[in-house]
Amino acid sequence: MSIEDLMAAIPEFAEIADPGLREKSLAVWAEALETGGWQVADLRRMPFTLLAEGVQVSFAEHVSTVARLCLAMDAVLRDAYAERFAGDRDTLLAGALLADVGKLIEFKREGDRYEWASMYQYLRHPFTGVALAYKHGLPEAVMHIIATHSWEGDKFKRRPESIIFHHADFTDFDLAKSK
Repeated sequence: MSIEDLMAAIPEFAEIADPGLREKSLAVWAEALETGGWQVADLRRMPFTLLAEGVQVSFAEHVSTVARLCLAMDAVLRDAYAERFAGDRDTLLAGALLADVGKLIEFKREGDRYEWASMYQYLRHPFTGVALAYKHGLPEAVMHIIATHSWEGDKFKRRPESIIFHHADFTDFDLAKSK
């Protein structure tokens, strides 16, 4: 797996201003791809969810789209509220790019079908994503986004970046499953 290929598939990695945070985020993806037995090219073919029939949005498209939605929301909030908005752009972006990385361990391919891997019987992607992020030294604020972005986080107080990501993610998910 080449980091250049991954950045070409999901160009928003280049938007992370902190080079150390970008490097660690890419390392998480590299390990998840290897662990799940995927290639970067698979990200452009596999659906981003198995929870809806006939999804026409690839994993790479979903991750990029949701990251861009987060950046747009961040820009609007900064413009509207200036210093009253306390979100951190790099944390938001790294969290957005890593929130679904655990799906690379949660999914498997059988022929030309995508199915749940055995991991799904025990852990969903927020848990495996946090485990990978922790292993690679990602900040707690980024792990918070990964951990709380889906329904698993509904009982937890979400920080501003997680609130933004949660709504951006579910906007894309709800639109994809509504077709």
